[in-house]
Amino acid sequence: MWIYLQKIKNNKQFLAILFFLIMFLLLVICGRYFAPHDPYKLHYDHILESSSYRFPMGTDQMGRCVFSRVLYGGRDSLIIIISIVFITAIIGIFIGISSALIGGMVDVLIMRVTDMLLAFPGIIFIIALIAVLGIGNTSIFVSMTMLGWMQYARVSRALTLEIKMSNFIAQARLGGASHLKLVRKYIVPSVMPHILVLMSQNMGSLLLTFCSLSLLGLGSQPPNPEWGYMLSEGKKFMQEAPWLLYFPGMAILICVINFNLLGDSLGEMLDLQTTVVEKKKGRIL
Repeated sequence: MWIYLQKIKNNKQFLAILFFLIMFLLLVICGRYFAPHDPYKLHYDHILESSSYRFPMGTDQMGRCVFSRVLYGGRDSLIIIISIVFITAIIGIFIGISSALIGGMVDVLIMRVTDMLLAFPGIIFIIALIAVLGIGNTSIFVSMTMLGWMQYARVSRALTLEIKMSNFIAQARLGGASHLKLVRKYIVPSVMPHILVLMSQNMGSLLLTFCSLSLLGLGSQPPNPEWGYMLSEGKKFMQEAPWLLYFPGMAILICVINFNLLGDSLGEMLDLQTTVVEKKKGRIL
């Protein structure tokens, strides 16, 4: 753990990306304290007004402040995405490690089900589940959570199988270490760096999926502001009021790019090209 903290401290690129991302997330999540106007208030005398001192990002077709709606809209989107990532990561790690340790037919059955689900486009399953559960952010959250654990399960299982066959695990077993101690002391700490990189990279793709579903009208319903639904509303006024697309789109772009940069920088910093077993051997020797 201290080795990773020291690497983070010495990696200025990673710290800069992390700082910018945290500042942006705080600005969006705490948007109600920075928004100059009520995002639901209608200003009929300022309909489709371009950027001004009073409305920094202009107004929409109902005279609502776009800047305030962007800040408010990102809050729900990011909270839902971050929650999905953490929940699916926990479920995937538990299933992957358990499958690798149990082995046998249980491992084969879990992996075949995982392969079958991964063989089809996830967006199709999500839309089908939303059709059953109903339209809304809650349905999107449930459907994306039900399908988001598979990548984490496969990565956790592959790494656990690699660690399971190593010499230091055999030595720990000869020393009387229980299965719970092996998981807690050796397997989970070795798996987590890879999972953290996968989590940061998945946040960007999940945000795009979430906004795409909202763009189709399957997420937040009016008058609630949400980045994807704001794009859906703004496309009707693309020619006369392009700022209705620019600013929500830029907010999504900034988040996705920063999440991907964070994942790439984290992977380079943790040196994940080296296998886990090789690192453990080096520590033992």
